[in-house]
Amino acid sequence: PFNYVFFLKCSFYIAGFLVPRCPQQMSIVSMEATVILPILKKKLAFLSGGKDRRSGLILTIPLSSDQTSLEELSTTLDYLLSIPSEKCKARGFTVIVDGRKSQWNTVKTVVLMLQNVIPAEVSLVCVVKPDEFWDKKVTHFCFWKEKDRLGFEVILVSANKLTRYIEPCQLTDDFGGSLDYDHSDWLNKRLIFEKFTKESTSLLDELSVINESDKSTSTNKDKSADSVLLPSFDPETVLQTGHELLSELQQRRFNGSEGPAWCPMEEELLAQPQVIKLLDSLREQYTRYQELCRQRNKRTQLDEIHTKVMQVVTWLQGPGSELLKTQQEIGDSMRAAQALQQKHEEIESQHSEWFAVYVELNQQIATLLSIGEEEDVAELKALQQQLSDVCYRQATQLEGRQNVLQAAQGFHSTSQELSQQLDSLLGMLCADVAPADGASIQQNLKLLEEKLQSVEAGLASLRQKGTMVMELMCNQPSWPLEEAGSPAEEQQNNVQHIQAVMEEMQLRKQRCEDMVDVRRLKMLQMVQLFKCEEDSLQAVQWLGELLDALLKTHIRLGDDAQETRNMLDKHRKFVEVAQSTYDYGRQLLQATVVLCQSLRCTTRSSGDTLPRLNRVWKQFSVSSEERQQRLELALEFHTAAENVLQQECVDMESLDDLDSSGKTLLDRLTMPVIFPDGYVRILNVGLSCL
Repeated sequence: PFNYVFFLKCSFYIAGFLVPRCPQQMSIVSMEATVILPILKKKLAFLSGGKDRRSGLILTIPLSSDQTSLEELSTTLDYLLSIPSEKCKARGFTVIVDGRKSQWNTVKTVVLMLQNVIPAEVSLVCVVKPDEFWDKKVTHFCFWKEKDRLGFEVILVSANKLTRYIEPCQLTDDFGGSLDYDHSDWLNKRLIFEKFTKESTSLLDELSVINESDKSTSTNKDKSADSVLLPSFDPETVLQTGHELLSELQQRRFNGSEGPAWCPMEEELLAQPQVIKLLDSLREQYTRYQELCRQRNKRTQLDEIHTKVMQVVTWLQGPGSELLKTQQEIGDSMRAAQALQQKHEEIESQHSEWFAVYVELNQQIATLLSIGEEEDVAELKALQQQLSDVCYRQATQLEGRQNVLQAAQGFHSTSQELSQQLDSLLGMLCADVAPADGASIQQNLKLLEEKLQSVEAGLASLRQKGTMVMELMCNQPSWPLEEAGSPAEEQQNNVQHIQAVMEEMQLRKQRCEDMVDVRRLKMLQMVQLFKCEEDSLQAVQWLGELLDALLKTHIRLGDDAQETRNMLDKHRKFVEVAQSTYDYGRQLLQATVVLCQSLRCTTRSSGDTLPRLNRVWKQFSVSSEERQQRLELALEFHTAAENVLQQECVDMESLDDLDSSGKTLLDRLTMPVIFPDGYVRILNVGLSCL
């Protein structure tokens, strides 16, 4: 089984957690840590929790290179020596004076000062010296000669030889030991302990006075409950602080399991038993105090309930109802609706305070009814029913108003967005259309259709939300006849406003649709215009390619009459293709002229494309005509030659015809082709065929 006494003995704070001088007294020490907190923070001296081989506590005085205030050091020592129990102090202290960073005179002064501060408690003083720094200076002074006068033994030792007198596990890391000590943590825990001890002791006295005074007032039924005294400290807070402190002390037993074992001595550090005793006494007095408060609250609860119920009912039926009846508008814009919503939230905030009172009262009444100790059960039920009826009716009115305002905000928001969409669409319709090409027109046309679809969707959403607002207003809970008045008239005005907004948006949308139809037709005509211009330019390009082919590749005249005749037929078809291309280009340009007149705009075709088309066609016509004449002369020459070759006896007339046609063809071939724009191209034809 768990040995509780052993657990208490083994859970004392190893770092020297502090208690008053006399463990039998339940009071704080005469000197509090808060009074000398700046001095304690300097760590002029400390109890690390380590012990010497005689089981005496180790007191460490770490001297620094700065001048140490002997007055502050004395104050620190007085405070530290008030901590351990008398039994612990009877074993004596081992004082470690760390002089490695201090002057010899300071060390000597501190050692001599111990004679006046703690002469009876000191068993041994270990002065930690720097290596070979004082050797020559201390030859004239030896502390061992002063042992009888000082009352304790003083030795000079280096830090690495300090373990000859004290075990390493009882030394801090400053002297090469393994004992863990955190001065800030020690000081914080000390402050918490003193604060708890002081507050708990004071609270115990106050609760005792309050509980005793209630015995005399319990017989006096007419004494007011306001005379109940309140303690200076919150008992819950003090109890929580004590439990946290006790938990910290108990954890030290287990946290110290690492490293060498630690066995605290009896009656050495009594912080944990004192905390437990204070907590037990405090819980006992606090339980009595709670029962006192409960009884007094029970005596006054019924009267308070009746008063509060009347306050809630009076406010809800009076000022609360008036606030709601005066707020029936839904606003004519999004900003106005938001302002009304903010006003409604303020009204809800005022109601919430009274509803919170209602919930509390309802719980109190239910508790009294369940106990069954009250005689006026019928009155309590009547109060509960009256309170519930008024609160539920008011809550229903608030919820209905909230739903109407939220729906109105949605309606005004949609109306505002739809108005902006219509303005954007109207701005696009009123702007001039001056696109650079047909693709941009197609893009603008697509954007126009998207905006129109967005407007249609927005108008449908507006109708839906407007219908919702009107339904919510019609379904809103009505006021009693004696309270009804202007709300019905205001509701009718709201319905008319919603209908007027929807009709206005419908008319604006219809006007925009008419303008969209006109703009759509115009943009389609512009697309057609750009298409005609592009096709006419293509016709000019094709005609130029035919001309280039005529001049570069159509130069042979044939080797005989049949071949020349075939080439002449192909040439005529080639000319027909060029003629069709030219006619197609002319028709496209005529169409652009008609579209420009319809659109009342100018285009590039009238000043550039038509002259180019005519110029290329004229060049082609001259070149094709020259080509045809040369083919006809070649055919005549080949026919005359074949006729001569077929005769058995050639007559002179046939030879003359052949000679004449050949010379004519040669003369024609040597002549350059001169175009109207001055372009000269010579067609060289081999004469091998002749």
